[in-house]
Amino acid sequence: MNRLRPEKLHVTFGVGTGPTGPLAPRCYTLTHSDRTGDLYLTIGPDYNRRQISGWYARLMRDEVLAEWQYDKADPALHVHCHVSGGWALGPARWRDAILCRELPLALEALCCGDRALYEAHPELDQAPIQVHLHARQSDLDRVETWGVPAEYR
Repeated sequence: MNRLRPEKLHVTFGVGTGPTGPLAPRCYTLTHSDRTGDLYLTIGPDYNRRQISGWYARLMRDEVLAEWQYDKADPALHVHCHVSGGWALGPARWRDAILCRELPLALEALCCGDRALYEAHPELDQAPIQVHLHARQSDLDRVETWGVPAEYR
């Protein structure tokens, strides 16, 4: 992929979470600055609600939330994106197109920002990435498989 500029990625670990674990619960909150292009990733046991609570974040709803879950006995990275509903700015099809275009960058940020976890747990490199695109419109509300973390590292 190589769209990510690592110097633009700022990673913070929440209380109780470190670079190599625990795997569960492990949640990711990814936001960005439209002005600077910087990406802000918080990794913790819960989503960083403070990071997405400002008026601009609530209006744009372009954050990416993710978490490790066990599907049966195997880990999977579940990624959540807001396409429509609530205070989201812009028509749903337009937002959907932008999210799908920018999602590889977001997945690179998640995988690069948590690279020590993958080094400590190499089996995660082959875990499926399930992307949940949340929308009021039934044709835009869907779950897609977007490969495995190894493709974005």
